[in-house]
Amino acid sequence: MSGKEKKAALEEKLQLLRSVTKSNAANKTSILVDASKYIKELKDKVEEEAAAASWSQANTDSSSAFGSGSAMPATVTVSSVELDSNSCSSRRGFRINVSTERSRPGLLVSVLEALEDLGLDVLDADVSCADDTAFRFQALGGSGQQGKQQQHQGGSVDEQMVQQAVLQAISKCMDDDDE
Repeated sequence: MSGKEKKAALEEKLQLLRSVTKSNAANKTSILVDASKYIKELKDKVEEEAAAASWSQANTDSSSAFGSGSAMPATVTVSSVELDSNSCSSRRGFRINVSTERSRPGLLVSVLEALEDLGLDVLDADVSCADDTAFRFQALGGSGQQGKQQQHQGGSVDEQMVQQAVLQAISKCMDDDDE
């Protein structure tokens, strides 16, 4: 294979990579960086789906997870996201998805307080809830002042911590409502 053929084959593969990752980059390095980000996003989605499936299975196996004797199926998935992709120091945050079959009074407040206790600010959210109907919460959260202080003191918040805090808030809200 001649040098021109190798170069043409490489260019063809870069164009294919560019189209698959929906990259608008023109140079090789940028195409590879975009591909790397795309792969990370796919990995996060796979982990999110696996966590949701795992949680759903665990929730099915344990019918008394929420409240006394009655199941309150809930799914909480959390994935790490880059908030400021164009700044020199990238800022990390979380995409948080919460879903329950029924809402309860105070459930949204409990979830928001759990995020606040972790030092996370809700940057964007979409919520759907009403008494005794499904509860859906999708949010983008980033470190607020408390979260920045926590990071400087050596502790950092990760996906599992956020998920556990939200699950505890849901469980506490359900338990309080059952009493």
